[in-house]
Amino acid sequence: MVGALEDAATDDTLRVILIESRGPDFCSGADWVASNTAGGAQPRPGSVQRRIALQAHRLVQLITEVQLPVVCAVRGHVAGLGFQLALAADFTVAAEDSRFWEPYLTRGFSPDSGATWLLPRLVGVARAKELLLLGRLSGAQTAEWGLVYRAVPDAELDKAAAELVGTLGQAAAVAVGLTKRLVNRELELGLTEAMQDEASALELTSRTADFREGLAAFKERRPPDFGGR
Repeated sequence: MVGALEDAATDDTLRVILIESRGPDFCSGADWVASNTAGGAQPRPGSVQRRIALQAHRLVQLITEVQLPVVCAVRGHVAGLGFQLALAADFTVAAEDSRFWEPYLTRGFSPDSGATWLLPRLVGVARAKELLLLGRLSGAQTAEWGLVYRAVPDAELDKAAAELVGTLGQAAAVAVGLTKRLVNRELELGLTEAMQDEASALELTSRTADFREGLAAFKERRPPDFGGR
C-alpha cells in the first residue's frame, strides 16, 4: 500500500484514491499474537520502533500528504491501523453496523499509527481518551462523533463511496490537492504562516486551466468541466 500511494502521488492521470476491503471486514489490525507467541521467532528489541516508521506510520503519513483526495469505504471490523486509515482519509464512509475499535490498552500496549495525534484533533482530548482507554464505536456512532464523513446502511456503502469518488474525481485537482495540504499543515501553524501558505497556493491555482474553466462556467452559468490541470 505504501508503494501504491507513493506511485499515486506522482501520477498526473489520477484524480482520487479509494481504499476499501475485499471481504466482510475492513481491517483487523496487526496480528500481534502471531508475532509475539512464546517459543516463536519474536522480534528483537528495537525491531518495532525501526520497522513501524517505514510501514504503518509511513502509510498513514502518505494518506495525509498525497495531494489527491483519499476516500475510505469501511465495513465490518475497523481495528487498530485500520481505524487510523479511516481517520487519516479525507472522506470515510462507514457502514452503520461496522465496528470501530482501538484495541491497544486492552492488550497491554500503547497506540500507534497516529492514533494519539488524529483522535484529539477530530473529537477532542476527552473523547480521544475515552476511545483509546475504554471504548468501541459503531459506524453510526463514529459519524455522530464527527470521526467519519458519513455512515450509511451496509447495503448502500459501495454506492455512497462510488458517488463520492465520482464527485471528487470531477473536481479541480490542483486546487483540491493544495487545499487538503493547507488544512493538514495549518493545524501546526499560526494565522500569519497559514495565510502565507494560502497566498502561495492561490498563486499556483489561479494559473491553472481549471481556474480558467471555473471562471468561464460561472460567467456562462453552467457546471464547470474540470480537466484536472
